Amino acid sequence: MTDVFSPEKRSAVMRRVKGRDTSPELAVRAILRAAGIGYRLGGCGLPGRPDVVMKGRRTVVFVHGCFWHGHDCARGSRKPKANAEYWTAKIDRNRARDARVEAGLILAGWRVLSVWECELREPGFTARLTAAVKAQAASSAA
Repeated sequence: MTDVFSPEKRSAVMRRVKGRDTSPELAVRAILRAAGIGYRLGGCGLPGRPDVVMKGRRTVVFVHGCFWHGHDCARGSRKPKANAEYWTAKIDRNRARDARVEAGLILAGWRVLSVWECELREPGFTARLTAAVKAQAASSAA
């Protein structure tokens, strides 16, 4: 299947794909802020540049887009029709990198939470996220 856009237009479209401050990231940050949980952005020089860092809790949060990180939900398991070989390889590389970064952070003593884009639509997600962050903080204090 050929692309519906010219190469110049496709390039312009792909340049607009955001790498930070995406809607799911903003939603997770709003949930944490509403729960009174402090955090920092920028990754503090940590591997994989986590989306949210809670230094005192030694906890990081990655907010993953289902398609880009190969989640097993309907959106994440969708196979691209155009340039399928390239996209399949890219998503596989993203998944391998995510696993490598998570393992490195855990070895360094950090707790890692991964939030999937599709989870934000689930009822009760806000309570589950805040409970997970607070539970990890309680376990690190013990």
